[in-house]
Amino acid sequence: METDNDGKYRWIYALDMVSNPTIFLTVFKIFFYIILAGWLVFGFLFHLVHGEFREFLAMGKVMLLVLAILAVLTFLAVLLLAAIYGGKYVVQFEMDEKGIRHRQVDEQFRKAQKVGALAAGAGIRARRAAAAGSGMLAASKQESYTDFQRVRRVVARPRLHLIKVNERLEKNQVYVPREDFDFVLDFIRSHCPNLK
Repeated sequence: METDNDGKYRWIYALDMVSNPTIFLTVFKIFFYIILAGWLVFGFLFHLVHGEFREFLAMGKVMLLVLAILAVLTFLAVLLLAAIYGGKYVVQFEMDEKGIRHRQVDEQFRKAQKVGALAAGAGIRARRAAAAGSGMLAASKQESYTDFQRVRRVVARPRLHLIKVNERLEKNQVYVPREDFDFVLDFIRSHCPNLK
């Protein structure tokens, strides 16, 4: 970790995408909550219309199968992305008294733009607006910034070298080498006045 005369701490972290499950877990958790919400909403509506609780449970089995398929597809997608990135997700961090910036290195961002453009094109050709939109989003976001004044929750995962810095609608994942982990965690917590 470096610090300059400007009072900012800077470091680069290379996340091993194969051995560290953070990216897989993040994507899979999104799918899990979508499937769970769909099951609860549609199951409840189905129960109101037909009055059968057994159908609600049967729909749960189908949702578990869908979730298992999505887990396999997510795992394969992360492996493909790891192959494209050379096995590492490399990010630069810059932290000061006000917040923390998380920025993907330029070389990987160019690769992400190409992959996002391919995904957007495939989504457009398949007439899938969500796929096209997520491809365009992936191709457009190189960095994120978290203002410590807006942070509501900080979650530390030392074994994964991960500190989750969560605002209400925005989440930032900060990766830190083991030797600097405690310092960065304490710094973040001490500068977030609105933690719950």
